[in-house]
Amino acid sequence: MAADELRSLYQEIILEHNKNPRNFRTMEDSDVSVEGYNPLCGDHYTVYLKLEGDVVKDVSFKGSGCAISKASASVMSTMVKGRTKQEAEALFERFHDLVTGKPGQSASLDDLGSLAAFAGVSEFPARVKCASLAWHTLHGALENKQEAITTE
Repeated sequence: MAADELRSLYQEIILEHNKNPRNFRTMEDSDVSVEGYNPLCGDHYTVYLKLEGDVVKDVSFKGSGCAISKASASVMSTMVKGRTKQEAEALFERFHDLVTGKPGQSASLDDLGSLAAFAGVSEFPARVKCASLAWHTLHGALENKQEAITTE
């Protein structure tokens, strides 16, 4: 697939997840809920987890933010559901490496699925915090943090 076609596909994924976010709801019976806030742009989400042992049985989020942050939260929620905490943490690390442009990530885009749509974010440093807010909040929830997560 040509670079322009790939960029277009990735744009479509981000726009679709922003317009129709998956798992966008308050989870009343969550085991853990953590707030995440990006003071730079005002993105603000709460991530909810329902755990069964070490497995993320359900995940949802609620709040508001830019298209990139909402799409990222939506993709994150679909990717970690059904995974162990360790697998979810590994996805967080891979996503963070991807959006921060850590060397070596481009070689593994094929196996990232929808996460690959955020590869271009590394070219826009101001947007990295938008894309990673929900992921940092998930990370806090997996560690059962009680305080709000901030990107600052």
